[in-house]
Amino acid sequence: MKSISILVPMLNEADVLPLFYETMERVLRDLPDYSFEYLFVDDGSTDGSADIVRDLATRDPRISLVVLSRNFGKERAMLAGLDVAETDATIIIDADLQDPPSLIPKMVELWQQGWQDVYAQRRSRAGESWLKRSTAHAYYRVLQSVSRVGIQEDTGDFRLLDRECVLALRRYRESERNMKALFSLVGFRKVALPFDRDVRAAGGTKFNYWKLSNLAVDGITSFTTLPLRLSSILGMVVSVAAFVYLIVIVVKATLDGGDSVAGYPSLMAVILFLGGVQLLSLGVIGEYIARIFSETKARPVYLTSEVRLGTPGPSVRRPEGSSDQVDDV
Repeated sequence: MKSISILVPMLNEADVLPLFYETMERVLRDLPDYSFEYLFVDDGSTDGSADIVRDLATRDPRISLVVLSRNFGKERAMLAGLDVAETDATIIIDADLQDPPSLIPKMVELWQQGWQDVYAQRRSRAGESWLKRSTAHAYYRVLQSVSRVGIQEDTGDFRLLDRECVLALRRYRESERNMKALFSLVGFRKVALPFDRDVRAAGGTKFNYWKLSNLAVDGITSFTTLPLRLSSILGMVVSVAAFVYLIVIVVKATLDGGDSVAGYPSLMAVILFLGGVQLLSLGVIGEYIARIFSETKARPVYLTSEVRLGTPGPSVRRPEGSSDQVDDV
């Protein structure tokens, strides 16, 4: 009997957790040939989400809980869960039920056929504004065009990962994480499972446009140096244009007998343009330097305040000493 972990990163999902658990139980009953465990990772919730999971764990010994010491972000919360998972496969799914658990049997079937990364690919995104859908579509297109690794479009974190994929992802310990790109970076045999995304069952999204924009910048700067190359090219083009314009001014002044050249507005336009290009280039360089600064400090990617591991089936392998705690990483 093969074992599968259901990894659920959560932040303030108290309103939907009981419904999520009931829905998952109905789905897993149709898969009696596999040993399942639940692995909830609480990313600094303030609404009692961890208490609900503790209550569920008193009735279901398969439930494990990892509580982070504060809100580290979903990307790091997923890594915390992957560090604990010791099963043959891991399914990452959000508790809001936008990603339908009904896809899990098909994911398991494709996994049994030899696919190591079965990712759910969105055909539609119900409950999201036109602006969010458009910006998400544009982001995937940009990331796909600048990255040297093929990035799955319209794909979130909902996926089944084989044990080999999980072990590979554990080796990437950078603090500024973009898991969607890391899933592609590790490779292995991948297959898409199209689906229509539902609206949230309860609560609201934890990703505002500011957080999404930061995630987009992290994805681009973490997986390509193209912005630096473009800044260099733009700087060379502007420098050549400025040098040519300088020659034109000198020649014109010489032909006019050395008279002063009128053109204050055009001069200011050139100065402001050059200043804007310089600031833009410095901003791009600063983004990369900031990431170098963060990585060189080698701080822990996350810290845990509580780890409660359940009692999964006999086929689940637990590392020595992991029944009480895991190391902060």
